[in-house]
Order: sequence, then structure tokens, then C-alpha cells
Amino acid sequence: MPPVIDRKKCVKCGYCAQICPLDVIKVIEKEDFKDIVVKYPDECWHCRACEKDCKADAIRIRYPLSHLMLHMEPDREGRK
Repeated sequence: MPPVIDRKKCVKCGYCAQICPLDVIKVIEKEDFKDIVVKYPDECWHCRACEKDCKADAIRIRYPLSHLMLHMEPDREGRK
């Protein structure tokens, strides 16, 4: 699952694209237009670097279900 960029909060500084270790996020620049896009969503490692370092708090990571499973320790009391 890819990062989600909140377009209302994003200031298009491009820092998220700079720090992404896999270049998942890209800056698109044309003459008078600049945008931040999730170019390779399937490549995201969910490292949260973009989410943690976004000064505008405009990025959220969506985790796959397998990442959301809770770990539970076995019952040590001998419950049957």
C-alpha cells in the first residue's frame, strides 16, 4: 500500500522525495507547475521516512493487512 499525500496540507517542498530510499515519491516539475506524486506505490517498504520527516504533516502510510496483524504471546498458564 502506498503513502497517501494530503493535497490540502502538502506545500510541495519535495523533501519526502529526497529522503525516500526507494524513490517511491517523485517531484514532477514543469514550467510553472510542481507536484509531488507517488510514482512507484508497489515499491514502498513502509519505512515511514516520508511520514516522519514531512514538516507539513501531509503524508500518511497505509499499511497492508499483513502489517496490521497483532502479535500475541502464548498463554503460559497452561490454558486449554
